[in-house]
Amino acid sequence: MLLLLRCWLHAALCSDPAGLSDGQPPDTRQDLTGLFTEKPQSGEVTVGGNITFVAKVNAESLLKKPTIKWFKGKWMDLASKSGKHLQLKESYDRSTKVHTFEMHVIAAKANFAGGYRCEVSSRDKFDSCNFELTVHEACAVEGFDIRTAFRRTSEAGKKRSGPQSSSTDGKEDSGELDFSTLLKKRAVQTSSEPDVDVWEILSHAPSTEYEKIAFQYGITDLRGMLKRLKKMKKEEKKSAAFLKKLDPAYQVTKGHKIKMAIEVANPDVEVKWLKNGQEFHPTGRYIFESVGNMRYLTINHCSLADDAAYSCVVGDEKCTTELFVKEPPILIVKNLEDQMVMKGERVELECEVSEEGANVKWEKDGVELTRDESFKYRFKKDGCKHVLIINEATKEDCGHYKVKTNGGESMAELLVQEKQLEVYQSIADLTVKAKDQAVFKCEVSDENVRGTWYKNGVEVKPDARVNITHIGRIHKLTIDDVKPEDEGDYTFVPDGHAFNLSAKLNFLEVKIDYVPRQDPPKIHLDCMGRTAESTIIVVAGNKLRLDVPITGDPAPTVVWTKGEKVLTEGDSRVHVETTKGHCVFTIEGAERQDEGIYSVVVRNPAGEDTADINVKVVDVPDPPQGVKILSVGEDSCVVQWDPPQFDGGQPIIGYVLERKKTKSYRWMRLNFDPYPDTTYEAKRMIEGVPYEMRVYAVNSIGMSRHSPASQPFVPVAPTSEPIGLCVEDISDTSISLKWRAPERIGAAELEGYGVEYCKEGTDEWIPAIQGLTDRTSLTIRDLTTGDKLQFRVRAYNMAGPSAPATLAQPVTIREIMQRPKIWLPRNLRQTIIKKVGDTVNIMIPFQGKPRPKVTWSKDGEPLSATFASVRNSDVDTILFIRKTDRKHSGKYDLQVQIENVEDTASVTLQVVDLPGPAEALKIMDVWGFNVALEWKPPKDNGNCEITGYTIQKADKKTMEWYTVYEQYRRTNCIVSDLIMGNDYVFRVFSTNLVGLSQDPCNTKDSAYIQKTGIAYKPPSHKDHDFSEAPKFTHPLVNRSIIAGYNATLSCSVRGIPKPKVTWYKNKMDISNEAKYRMLSKQGVLTLEIRKPCLFDGGVYMCKAVNDSGEDTVECKLEVRPQIAKEEKKEEKK
Repeated sequence: MLLLLRCWLHAALCSDPAGLSDGQPPDTRQDLTGLFTEKPQSGEVTVGGNITFVAKVNAESLLKKPTIKWFKGKWMDLASKSGKHLQLKESYDRSTKVHTFEMHVIAAKANFAGGYRCEVSSRDKFDSCNFELTVHEACAVEGFDIRTAFRRTSEAGKKRSGPQSSSTDGKEDSGELDFSTLLKKRAVQTSSEPDVDVWEILSHAPSTEYEKIAFQYGITDLRGMLKRLKKMKKEEKKSAAFLKKLDPAYQVTKGHKIKMAIEVANPDVEVKWLKNGQEFHPTGRYIFESVGNMRYLTINHCSLADDAAYSCVVGDEKCTTELFVKEPPILIVKNLEDQMVMKGERVELECEVSEEGANVKWEKDGVELTRDESFKYRFKKDGCKHVLIINEATKEDCGHYKVKTNGGESMAELLVQEKQLEVYQSIADLTVKAKDQAVFKCEVSDENVRGTWYKNGVEVKPDARVNITHIGRIHKLTIDDVKPEDEGDYTFVPDGHAFNLSAKLNFLEVKIDYVPRQDPPKIHLDCMGRTAESTIIVVAGNKLRLDVPITGDPAPTVVWTKGEKVLTEGDSRVHVETTKGHCVFTIEGAERQDEGIYSVVVRNPAGEDTADINVKVVDVPDPPQGVKILSVGEDSCVVQWDPPQFDGGQPIIGYVLERKKTKSYRWMRLNFDPYPDTTYEAKRMIEGVPYEMRVYAVNSIGMSRHSPASQPFVPVAPTSEPIGLCVEDISDTSISLKWRAPERIGAAELEGYGVEYCKEGTDEWIPAIQGLTDRTSLTIRDLTTGDKLQFRVRAYNMAGPSAPATLAQPVTIREIMQRPKIWLPRNLRQTIIKKVGDTVNIMIPFQGKPRPKVTWSKDGEPLSATFASVRNSDVDTILFIRKTDRKHSGKYDLQVQIENVEDTASVTLQVVDLPGPAEALKIMDVWGFNVALEWKPPKDNGNCEITGYTIQKADKKTMEWYTVYEQYRRTNCIVSDLIMGNDYVFRVFSTNLVGLSQDPCNTKDSAYIQKTGIAYKPPSHKDHDFSEAPKFTHPLVNRSIIAGYNATLSCSVRGIPKPKVTWYKNKMDISNEAKYRMLSKQGVLTLEIRKPCLFDGGVYMCKAVNDSGEDTVECKLEVRPQIAKEEKKEEKK
């Protein structure tokens, strides 16, 4: 039994601890207007259980949907507490017109217990209901675990409260074992101690001591005890130092200013400001202000360091608040740029944000990048700039890189390509003589590439005569003291690359031939003639060197010609050189015009010889032309171009394409191997970002200049198909379709919708309209009756049409019979009241197919065109009266008919006007200062009810009218408080919904108020005693002044009669001393001290005395010497 009582008491104590501390019962006000048909009832639930409270409201007599609010205690609105443990639901039954409101308490806790209130309101009606929720502790009396009885008791255990604290908590390790739960039930011993006020003890005791006090004084009804304690109001302790405290929390944006304010009770008190418990003092950013009773703390240019708890301390009292500093969003000012690098190169992706020191997050293909152990990625901050560094790029680093802030993001693409080794200088064939030196030299693009030399397929090893060197990009093979066995094919193979460079070494044997003295000249050429095989090809810009071996004795003369022009060294690019056995013709920097047939003529006395050499100059091609974008996709586009006009003399191998973002300056190459066609699909672009494209042409000589950039374009995908396509209406020759916008529109703006149809059994889709429509509905007209058609709708944007939305089945073009039905608006179901001269415009919608016949009538008679205007359409009818009159009042009937089927509705119009004047206003009686009036209602009430009368009076001397009554409902009244000796006339205006009648009804006679001649006796009363003892309303304030400057001390005093004021210094009367001047004005007392010296310091007191008492006030005056003058004197000395 003891265990049951303890559990019962714990549940009750924990049900609402706040309620006991406040001592305020829930609000019990009720405005019983009968809104509730079922009120929520009080209930009980066990901890962890569920309970539902139901309220029902009948809305049959309500003009507006009722609004309900649930409260706990006095003011806690439960609408903001909905969640895991509390759910609010509502439903409406149309048949009974009853609103049902439910509050579900789920998995109840002990602190849910307490008083609740349900309020319902609808316009000017209000109702409320109070109910209680009791939460019981889940205690098992029978079959409980005996180990729970062996618990330890301690002071710490007594201080815990709430159902969460159990006897098996590991924190209860100390104290004595309590076996009280194993004791048998026994009678309670009554105490014979003298009577004490138990409720006084309980009201001042903490809630943790209730159990002990209850058992000590034999209280068994614990729940009744708690209910009585709740009803005992406990005065809330008010702060003596603060009139208004700091708000619970403040919020400010970083870099802005915040101002906190408190109001103290004593305007002269000093306050301290604490930040996180530490006192701080005013600085440039922290400003303290004191204005009367207000104290202000201003923080300028708030930073994240100012996000803290702030306290204001006055004496022993303190109020605390929290300041939350919110960071503004970090914006990306400069976006990332797409990059294309070669394998092994360093990559730097750079962006710029709006604020220095901001945190950003880097991602690659959606995965966040961090500093790993290999330090592959490095993150660099330089003010507002953020850089992602990849030291040595590999193929795995390709992808989309994204930088994110809390205010935006930017993405760029990185492409990594394998390095292609380029040959700047190939090895050349050599012809050397015995004992000479042979040098094979080549130059490649990568200075780190090594290679191997081979002779006839066998690797060449360095020895005394053979030397192999590698300096930078140049590789050399040097053979000293050439011998006949050194002749052969030499090859250089770069390591890691699948190509080689080859040349031949020819050994020249020197033979001495005896020739005759006369030898005709001879040209020794293998490529003479004009055939393709004998053509010498030179790349534009390279040197053209024609080395022609000749023989002849004596040495022949050489003449070079091109066509009929003799070539000499007059041109700076042309050089002609003749040596023994050779004639050399050189053109520096060959150009296209150097192409043609060159003739060489050699002559000597023995004869002459001629040879023709065909030279062809080849060059890189011209740039491609006409780059245009054929189509775009979500992340791709199709680009097309025209071949170059001149292919450079060599066939076009292919094309290289580049792209860039419109706002960027960096071009990114899309392919490294020449692309053979003139149409290319570029992929891996970002949707919604504008791009440009350009193309290079490539032949065997090299790459052309780039083409002009294409027009900017934006990669976008077609939208998704429109949704919800359906038939809205159909007739014999038309159909109305409607649909909804696509779910996904994408980055491009939606241009419109295209609607098409085709006949069943055919594949020819016919556009329903020319162009596109912006609306999501369309009526297609001029169709053939009886046709079975299929319809589809496609959405269009920059990327083209979307997938079509099609009807589920074909539609037959034939009107469907629809029963006529009038949809009378709610506001027309009541009487329509209009003033004379107002405009009436009544629109009533209806339905019916084919178009119904609409007929209006008034009071059973058809409406004439002169009486009212009627305009009808397929779906509604309008009754229009431009200027109403009283004759327009009445009942208007509307009939909608299709063949033999009809529907009717009626509208009541009431045209009201100002009423006529009241009639037969008479003075029925005059007595004392009163006059009785009586009149009859007006004959013309203005077609509406008379709402009241306005009664006015006027003195015949002045004839100024004064209103006595307004909105007076009766037809008789008594006018009182008239002045005797005056003659009065009266008039009455009638009032209705429109206003006052234009003319009043006046009395024919006047009413004279007789003078009674009674002597006026003033009432006797006791004079009030206004005397008051002196009291100082403003005290003297301690002051510190400088010697030699006049000073004043001020205070204010109140008292009746005016008190006598005396001033004292150090308790000595100074009223007669000439140094002081005393002033008094309107209760403000001023003591002026003329040129005070150091001896004038002390305690000054002001004393006020009158017959009712006396009062004093004093202050301390400190006189400081003039330090500046003394220092000047010392400087002069």
